[in-house]
Amino acid sequence: MIGRVVKIYSDFYYVETDLGIVESKLRTVLKKQNTEVFTGDYVNLIQFDNNSMQAFISSVVNRNNLISRPKVANVTQVIIVSALKNPTVDYEQLNRYIALCEYHKMKPVLCFNKEDINDDLEFKNEIYNIYAKLGYDLIFTSALEKTGIDELRPILNYNTSILCGASGVGKSSLINALVNSSRLKTSPVSDKTQKGVHTTRHCELITLDKDSFIVDTPGFSHLKFDFILPVDIQKLFIEFSNQSLNCKFKNCLHIGEDGCDAVKILKNMHESRYKSYEKFILEAKLYEEKISKESLKVETKVKYNKNKIMTKISSKKRIASRKMNNQNIKHKEEWENE
Repeated sequence: MIGRVVKIYSDFYYVETDLGIVESKLRTVLKKQNTEVFTGDYVNLIQFDNNSMQAFISSVVNRNNLISRPKVANVTQVIIVSALKNPTVDYEQLNRYIALCEYHKMKPVLCFNKEDINDDLEFKNEIYNIYAKLGYDLIFTSALEKTGIDELRPILNYNTSILCGASGVGKSSLINALVNSSRLKTSPVSDKTQKGVHTTRHCELITLDKDSFIVDTPGFSHLKFDFILPVDIQKLFIEFSNQSLNCKFKNCLHIGEDGCDAVKILKNMHESRYKSYEKFILEAKLYEEKISKESLKVETKVKYNKNKIMTKISSKKRIASRKMNNQNIKHKEEWENE
């Protein structure tokens, strides 16, 4: 039986099949192989019990892609949800989500929710002027008043769409409006911190219709670009990737280097976008320094054990020693059998 993982609680995997939701666990052999299964994965089920609706996952099939954060498989598009107010749009955070989509080579749709409490036309025009001219699709919605929902629904058709964004922007409320129910718990923004309160604890795949799915995810705000090199950051910004530059140095980062040819781009690049770019470069530089230090580590010939200096055994001698031990064990077993 083949099904699709719709949610994961602890070590239980809830798999949607033609017969309904099946509560499943990984086979022991998969655990030993360190095989990971994520929300959105298609899996093979074995030892299915029709009475208890339980089974074991024997393998993962047809994984087309995997979003790294939050970890969801087989996604076809990303809907980045921001709030126009409570909390207001955080351009740096929005640019982080967009850059992560570019990293995964997935074009995002930018959804700006809570239009009912902030219909400031000037603010909306500012957002439009920053992102629409870069080629990103924008949509303004109000989950409370269900405005923009009819425009959002066709975008989701025939897709597995993941909704991502900070806590409190209204992701769960949007899903409730789309499915015409209150199946997902929602909470208001904290009066004390003016930040969203986590209501979604796990990634969950929700069926809109036979060919359309949407993934609700927990909000997060600690995404950092500390896993790629600084020179690769520019690939995540359309402003740079759409232009051919003739900088003096091939590894130019476009942050004021001598002979940088990015002046023509920076003139038209919005200040918030460039500030985000500089911030991501700094984070990537920390990663570059880290791997540089790790590559310079030299293995010493001594080790410390309880503050005593001891000579290390070479790797070749360790292998030889293991082989000898195995032979001794074998000889002993043969002797005992005799």
